[in-house]
Amino acid sequence: MNPPESTTHEVAGAAPSLQSRKQQFVRDTIWDTATDLFAEKGFDETTVDDIAEAAGVSRRSFFRYFASKNDLMAHGMVSYGAELTAAIDACPRNDSLYQVFRHTVQQVAERSAAHPRTRKIMAILAKYPAARAAELSRFSEVQDEVAKAFARRTGKGREDSLTAALLAGLTRQVTGVTLRWWFDQGWSDQGQPDIGEAVERAFATLEHLTGERKAAAPRRRK
Repeated sequence: MNPPESTTHEVAGAAPSLQSRKQQFVRDTIWDTATDLFAEKGFDETTVDDIAEAAGVSRRSFFRYFASKNDLMAHGMVSYGAELTAAIDACPRNDSLYQVFRHTVQQVAERSAAHPRTRKIMAILAKYPAARAAELSRFSEVQDEVAKAFARRTGKGREDSLTAALLAGLTRQVTGVTLRWWFDQGWSDQGQPDIGEAVERAFATLEHLTGERKAAAPRRRK
């Protein structure tokens, strides 16, 4: 969902190499060009050749960075997962799991909302089912990576594994739903709310729902 950030992993503490900076520049150029074309021409109507020509790269160069047009669109989901994972890992070790969950949603939602291309990408996803399907093709991969980040903060038992998986799903889903609600409000007469307000509303709603008393269990038939 998010605009892609750098996916090149360097040795911790080392500056990115010249080659990796060049590769990231080309990748970002292709991505930016593609999203502009998807918004102007349409996702379904835009071809790999259109993207390569507009980005000033060869078709062969395009395929060095992306396997297809769909893979390019899915790159946003991978970046989204990387941001969630980084936010989880950056939280202090003494934070509760709930604090980590809430901080991650807030940080990633705020960063996404502040990015100049987020609205354009969300508009593309809202308009073109094929674009949404392409992005969701990496869903399982993102879920697994976010769950691993939570697992590093829990333990290795069966229940810990379930906790990490549930937190991963909640974090990814609450962030995405909050951003979608925030985006959709931009078309209302009242205008788009602040992303911080959207996050607060999302958690207030979630806490209200989880605070409800459980319905009485149905009686067993005799």
